[in-house]
Amino acid sequence: MSQPSPTASTPPRAAGVVPAPAETGTPFAPDLSIGSRHTTPYEDYVQAGVLTHLQHPLSDDPGEMVFLVTTQVMELWFTVIVHEWQTAAEALRRDDLPVAMDALKRSAHELTALNASWQPLARLTPTQFNAYRSALGEGSGFQSAMYRRMEFLLGEKSAAMLVPHRGAPREHAELAKALDEPSLWDEVLRLLARRGHPVPDAVLRRDPALRYEPDRAVEAVWAGIYAGSGESELVRLGEALTDVGELVWRWRNDHLVATRRAMGAKMGTGGSAGVAWLEKRARKSVFPELWTARSYV
Repeated sequence: MSQPSPTASTPPRAAGVVPAPAETGTPFAPDLSIGSRHTTPYEDYVQAGVLTHLQHPLSDDPGEMVFLVTTQVMELWFTVIVHEWQTAAEALRRDDLPVAMDALKRSAHELTALNASWQPLARLTPTQFNAYRSALGEGSGFQSAMYRRMEFLLGEKSAAMLVPHRGAPREHAELAKALDEPSLWDEVLRLLARRGHPVPDAVLRRDPALRYEPDRAVEAVWAGIYAGSGESELVRLGEALTDVGELVWRWRNDHLVATRRAMGAKMGTGGSAGVAWLEKRARKSVFPELWTARSYV
């Protein structure tokens, strides 16, 4: 049977193509009536109106807005990464390795996104950076309370780093609590000990408020785990932690390169040594025995 010819009011379309809705009220159109309320459900949940009105540039240079938004985005990534590492640490404490692994894997994706945040700043010339640098005053990234909590979770503890936050009771209390709690690495080593690996008592009972120092016996434990037969779940844990360590190292190096391009070897804001401080940080490995143990497998 022949098909009727298309008319002007019924244009032909390719098979399988669904026409887009032209008017509100069709089954495929969004419900625009929610606009009659004071806010939308999206705004209530995301708080976009708060986030997009937190920017208050202090100079007339248009580049300052880019710097300000980028650093605020970094703070949000710090927040979610801290959440993931706390989730992983708590799961390791109760021997729930699947939950810990999921959190670590998510954090690797989040660290990748965090590191990409350097891209808007990574090509600043000294002149471009100087155009709004004075707006920072004594402000410096090392004063970030959430970034400091990240470092504490990695075992980079320092009571002195609480001092800049004495005037902010909430941040100071949160950092003081994080300082005294076991780091993510501490919880990993305790898990290994519970599973029969010879982690030294001195490591297991160390003061968690002190910076973690590499231990040759821990290195030997990891060498033994990697040398074992098969793809054990502890090897997979080690690799997930290695991914995190690598991405943290990349973050530190990207920070170093961006700073070196923007300001050379000048003193940093907030009294820091600038590039010299960042170079020292970039040389440190996260979860050190995971890296050195590979030489003995």
